[in-house]
Amino acid sequence: MKRAYNHFINFPMVVRIIGWLLLIEAAFLIFPTVTCLLYGESDWKPFALTVGVTAGAGALMATQVRPKSHHTGKRDGYLLTALVWVVFSIFGLIPFMLCSDPLTLSDAFFEAMSGFTTTGASVLNDVGRMSHGVHLWRAMTQWIGGMGIILFTLAVIPMLNHSGGMQMFNAEVTGITHDKISPRISQTAKRLWLMYICFTVVLILLLSAGPMGWFDSVCHAFGAISTGGYSSNSAGIMTWHDSVYTKVVLIVFMFLGGVNFGLMYKVLKGNYKALRDNDVFKTYVVVILGMLLLFDFAIIRNGQVQSWQSITLDPLFQIVSTITSTGFTVTNFEKWGPFVLALTFILMFFGACAGSTTGGAKIDRILYLFKNAHNELYRCIYPNSVRSVKINERVVNPELVSKVIAFLCIYMLLMVFGGVALTACGVPIIDAFFSAFSCLSNTGLGAGVTGFGSSYDVLPDVAKWILSLLMLIGRLELFTVLVLFTPAFWRR
Repeated sequence: MKRAYNHFINFPMVVRIIGWLLLIEAAFLIFPTVTCLLYGESDWKPFALTVGVTAGAGALMATQVRPKSHHTGKRDGYLLTALVWVVFSIFGLIPFMLCSDPLTLSDAFFEAMSGFTTTGASVLNDVGRMSHGVHLWRAMTQWIGGMGIILFTLAVIPMLNHSGGMQMFNAEVTGITHDKISPRISQTAKRLWLMYICFTVVLILLLSAGPMGWFDSVCHAFGAISTGGYSSNSAGIMTWHDSVYTKVVLIVFMFLGGVNFGLMYKVLKGNYKALRDNDVFKTYVVVILGMLLLFDFAIIRNGQVQSWQSITLDPLFQIVSTITSTGFTVTNFEKWGPFVLALTFILMFFGACAGSTTGGAKIDRILYLFKNAHNELYRCIYPNSVRSVKINERVVNPELVSKVIAFLCIYMLLMVFGGVALTACGVPIIDAFFSAFSCLSNTGLGAGVTGFGSSYDVLPDVAKWILSLLMLIGRLELFTVLVLFTPAFWRR
């Protein structure tokens, strides 16, 4: 029987692990329930109901399903990882549908999926009408999804280290290669999550030391370190637009959210050479500084200089927010002109570093692409030369370069197909392509009909389901989801 599972999918084990995960989600749902009770809000009832339903379903799946083998392989890892994000969104949407200001099924699923995938695109026109419990749950969905649902499970359920943990780790963690910082997957997961929690606590304390209240500090800390971008205020970060302190703190932590957490762990352990010699990190910094100069040029050219912050903090905030796929805004950047909008599109495509909480194609892949393109141009002149792609002074396997090129091609095709599908739903062509790419890159920024002062609520329901799928594909970096649609995956 074990041999059969090695060649196909161990469905009972997949269902059982999902049951454990639902119990974890139910535990997280207790926090917004208690928050509603503390603030005297009636939304504690839908949250309490959701806790019961989620915990009940999880307990049933975890205890009543008895797999004949605990072995899980690569196929199980792909299927489980993709399913978990959908299942979490299905149970996570219940409070949105039953709260005092309820959403429709399409809107609720969109909001939940946007949270868990840290996209930050929202269908809420007036966030201020929602209860504190709903605000906290929105913030928590992106915080949970930032470091990864599977990664959290590997940290709290060590037995998965021996039952397909590596497959699940590879299927969820972003990047081209997945370096462990410990021989055991469970220890790697624990250390990454511990560092993530410490950064979150520090950010909450720093934000609360400024003009933000405690509750807003918690919600925005969850949104910044996870690079999710949900806000607990209708005006978002613009509520504190005059606070230089708040902007600087958020810029720093959004930037950190875009750095490879494995690299940061090495630095915290005293290995500063790893940071200094890292080509991807250096490219990340250079791109941000280069974009700042281009943004300033556009702002000055369009006569939008209103204060010293207009050409320093505001464009830097927008650049870091966009490249890290956070999506926070401190001003209506569309006023800076079409050139800035084009640059924003490029930043959304680039993304930050692999192994971070950000979306986008990742700078790592762009670096691989440019170095490979440079080698190909060199071979046009010297066809007999042998040149390799080198990253961090290491020669990259040609197969890995081919995989990167395939990823970027599929990424572009998905953006095109998503945009075309949205136009078929009646969305204007420019808005359709921008929205599709914004969700695929997990940035959540809006432009045009979904831009400043509006939300994704204006889109038809079919478009929201399409965008939800793009969010999931983008968060799991294409292959984990797309492989499920290939006949070979389901063939014995």
